Amino acid sequence: MKNIIFTVVSLLIIIPVISQNSQAQGDSLMLRKIYDMSLMQGKSYDWLDHLSNKIGGRLSGSYQAQQAVEYTKAELENIGLDKVWLQPVMVPKWTRGSKEFAYVETSPGTTRNVNITALGGSVATPAGGTKAPVIEVQGIEDLERYGKEQIKGKIVFFNRPMRPGLISTFEAYGGCVDQRYSGAAEAGKYGAAGVIVRSMNLRMDDYPHTGSMSYGETPVSQRIPAAAISTNDAAYLSGILKMNKDLKLYFKLNSEQHEDVQSYNVIGEITGSEYPEEIMVVGAHLDSWDIGDGAHDDGAGVVQSMEVLRLFKEIGYKPKRTIRVVLFMNEENGLRGGNKYAEVAKSKNEEHIFALESDAGGFTPRGFSFDADKAQFAQIQSWKGLFKPYLIHYFELGGSGADIGPLKQGDVVLAGLRPDSQRYFDHHHAANDTFEHVNKRELELGAATMASLVYLVDNYGIKRININTTEKL
Repeated sequence: MKNIIFTVVSLLIIIPVISQNSQAQGDSLMLRKIYDMSLMQGKSYDWLDHLSNKIGGRLSGSYQAQQAVEYTKAELENIGLDKVWLQPVMVPKWTRGSKEFAYVETSPGTTRNVNITALGGSVATPAGGTKAPVIEVQGIEDLERYGKEQIKGKIVFFNRPMRPGLISTFEAYGGCVDQRYSGAAEAGKYGAAGVIVRSMNLRMDDYPHTGSMSYGETPVSQRIPAAAISTNDAAYLSGILKMNKDLKLYFKLNSEQHEDVQSYNVIGEITGSEYPEEIMVVGAHLDSWDIGDGAHDDGAGVVQSMEVLRLFKEIGYKPKRTIRVVLFMNEENGLRGGNKYAEVAKSKNEEHIFALESDAGGFTPRGFSFDADKAQFAQIQSWKGLFKPYLIHYFELGGSGADIGPLKQGDVVLAGLRPDSQRYFDHHHAANDTFEHVNKRELELGAATMASLVYLVDNYGIKRININTTEKL
């Protein structure tokens, strides 16, 4: 009798272990299929080639942005998704105009040209340009120290660099990007004639990096022009200022803000076979700045997100839940697409359980960051071993992505693909954010990594935390 009981108990222990091992083996084989398909029969690189080299920079409201909408919609239809549609959204339209020009004048008739680019949203200079003495500051907090007496009528030169000692380049970026975004609004309060901002770049080069800026509540008549200067020229200007406080800077911008125009989010989906009402999103932003072709920011994320759904179709995987690819419009200078998608989802009472965004470049994937509670994160971490053969080790709580951020409510889990970021800001918002700087294999690895996480979430669901009980979706 004791032997019978012992045998039954042993079987009860062994069967779940066998079941778990079988599940892990099945998941491992599925991930292998996904990676093989992406690396050997991928489409992401070809799609990016078209977006970058046939369409180019896709600033919101531009003809190129509309071309990108039409192209990606057609390609999603070619995949054979269950549904593809355009979601209308009004977006800002800002144009750069003819190429910017600037020089440093150390004495009458003695000048040296410097590389600048208008910040997105900046007003133009007067027709003849702006020429004034320069005052260098290390950040917005420095303005108060100098005061109106020393700033009025001068060009404020914000020269706080990204901190090279920080391993996280996004942390370094976050530590100084406020001078780009709010510098003109704050300097204008002290009577500044204009603003020049050191490019958000860890490398010393001649590429000025644009990016969005805001005047806040500043009346249009009181707005001052704002431009970024390359890191090499920022170093030159700072050095020469130490020797010659009387030098002047001339710069000319030809930018213009227009009325809002209609554009679209591009959306496609595979309908879930068991829980179609539960929606999972994978996405990126379709718009880019206009001075490069937006290959890393965020053409790479766009084609990786499209590839996730194509990979599932190619390997014959039928998801349990509805999986949507969303290509958001206007992340760079407004976030209108992300806000519109969340607004429509809420109005339709759609049940989103998970969203994954790729907006950190097409470099080698390292893992993911998650916006989730502890129980959900513990569940996700249990899958980490499946990614080890692909050298994916980074699973951390943290941010996700700007466009999916508005979806955050209740139990929704948000995630962001985290590629190696050390070279990202060499290209971010600059003229060298171009197709040739994207490595085909790195791009394809990122697409497969995203698809693998989406598969696991779809297959197992996400834990929902209620007040009285814990259950899986």
